[in-house]
Amino acid sequence: MSEETTVLSQSAPLDLRLSEDELERTREHILQFIRDVVDDAGAEGAVLGLSGGIDSTATAYLAAEALGEENLHGVVMPSEVNAEENMSDAERVARMLGIEYDVVEIQPIAEQFFEAFPEAADDKRAAGNVYVRTRAVLGYFVANYENKIVLGTGNRSEALLGYFTKYGDQAVDCNPIGNLYKQQVRQLAVSMGVPEDLVSKTPSAGMWIGQTDEEEMGVGYDTLDAVLALHVDGPLSKSATVRHLDIPESQVERVVELYERSEHKRHMPPAPESLRP
Repeated sequence: MSEETTVLSQSAPLDLRLSEDELERTREHILQFIRDVVDDAGAEGAVLGLSGGIDSTATAYLAAEALGEENLHGVVMPSEVNAEENMSDAERVARMLGIEYDVVEIQPIAEQFFEAFPEAADDKRAAGNVYVRTRAVLGYFVANYENKIVLGTGNRSEALLGYFTKYGDQAVDCNPIGNLYKQQVRQLAVSMGVPEDLVSKTPSAGMWIGQTDEEEMGVGYDTLDAVLALHVDGPLSKSATVRHLDIPESQVERVVELYERSEHKRHMPPAPESLRP
């Protein structure tokens, strides 16, 4: 049994893992992509927000290899709603890679927003987005000062569902793992030697206490990936996807609902068409 098999779910309705050759070519492609973005920007490296989750960890491993650990600056930005073990894992990743990192407590910054508009302070989604957008501002603050780019940690699964904060965690210069489904991110992480406990950790955006991605979306990542690959990205109809995956129709409908509802997040802000010929 391969190492990938021990980590990835055996109940995944569709195996999207890459072959060994595809995996190596994908890694090399991403490494060159990171180098090209930095070079094209005339930058001196990259800044990356570290959360302790698999996406930021995989991106950190890739960026450290692409740029050298001396050219990657990690920023850990905990708030009162973040699990302490996640922030500990974020620092652990930085230490394992040997990269420079800072810990910036963002709760005092967020509290300024909550005090400025207290009516919204008890809305957990609105408050959660304040934390995410605060991290984006800090990331660019560091990057501007150090002449670096800001790396994003978004994957394909979350991008297609709009599972990110507008002008928050997608306020970045590039997303190195942006074309990989969650299942493939985990596989790539394993191949790069990321510890298994980080690979298999329950994903959470850390927007409020106890929040998990799968509970919030209403569908597990393995099923989500499969529906996206076969129906949203692929050629199968909704009914054919249900039959192929042998899952309830409601799960396919949930993924489609999230995809369609978040269309605006995948485009630049619209403007009226020009009246000039």
